[in-house]
Amino acid sequence: MGRRWSDGRGKLIVQGAAGTVAVPLELATSYRARTKGLLGRDAIDGAMLLSPASSVHTFRMRFPIDVAYLDRNLKVVGVHTMKRGRLGLPRLRSRHVLEAGAGVMAGWGVRVGVRVTVEGAE
Repeated sequence: MGRRWSDGRGKLIVQGAAGTVAVPLELATSYRARTKGLLGRDAIDGAMLLSPASSVHTFRMRFPIDVAYLDRNLKVVGVHTMKRGRLGLPRLRSRHVLEAGAGVMAGWGVRVGVRVTVEGAE
């Protein structure tokens, strides 16, 4: 189930116990966009999806982030909050990484086992 996204914008749909949440999403699929990620920003409105990716770092970042590791079916296999200046270990089953400001993913219902959907970005 290969995914063919382009850099751009879309929506992240999270269906959890509290209902369905739609979150603004930025897609970083090119090497250049994945390398830049959230560097140089003071915040993000919504989330950023790095694809393909199995790990991230927070060196030179200005704020802590929540990181969700997604498998090839967009099922969450791990969620962590990372402080600035840290190196995340790679997740073997991870094919995509979702980044957002620290503390927001729990409110969206993003937790291990939840499957998310990406809309409007093909």
